[in-house]
Amino acid sequence: MNVIHCAASHRTSAMASKKMIYPAADRNKEPILSVLQRYIRRVPDQSLLEISSGSGQHVAHFAPHFPQVTFYPSEIENHLLESIAAHTYGLMNVAQPMLIDITTDYRTWSARFKENSLDYIYNANMIHISPFKCTEGLFRNAGQLLKNNGILFTYGPYAINGVLTPESNVRFDQNLKSQNPEWGVRDLEDIKKLALNNGIQLKQMIDMPANNKTLIWQKVGY
Repeated sequence: MNVIHCAASHRTSAMASKKMIYPAADRNKEPILSVLQRYIRRVPDQSLLEISSGSGQHVAHFAPHFPQVTFYPSEIENHLLESIAAHTYGLMNVAQPMLIDITTDYRTWSARFKENSLDYIYNANMIHISPFKCTEGLFRNAGQLLKNNGILFTYGPYAINGVLTPESNVRFDQNLKSQNPEWGVRDLEDIKKLALNNGIQLKQMIDMPANNKTLIWQKVGY
């Protein structure tokens, strides 16, 4: 093995060692991809911001299917940025992951984000495992960052009109609240009100495996 091959092998091994693997992300990445393929347009020069990218498994799985989209992964946890970078290593349409606190104003994140500049925002499994102020920040920033008619995708479990089903989701909600009283499965009606206050409407709700849903939100065009 020559020096170049040896260096490349070492670099690949080092990146692999930094990859975190969440079994749930592996299970749901393909069903979520099938939804994204229905809504992401086949036109050039589009952009997608992922809020709360976790391990980076989702963005690494999605990006090769949408070469016309530049993906911007993000996390609030510093240690997860290395995992995201490792999963997306070599993907030309994925930017370096950035540290983003969704409760803050987008203008404090990066100069690359401008008002009405994003085609899509994607967020999975954050709304129920975070204080509600994170959901408020997600919709507030989405309302400013998305282009008119831009789409916000959210994925996870939701209660509908105060009713949470099935029993497994009820137990999940109880478990979340036992860990942190500010966590818990949110009611869709509360999120819809929040969305409307930020110029965003729910367009479609899609049932997913494991009693989750993908919600398709759209910024209202004027």
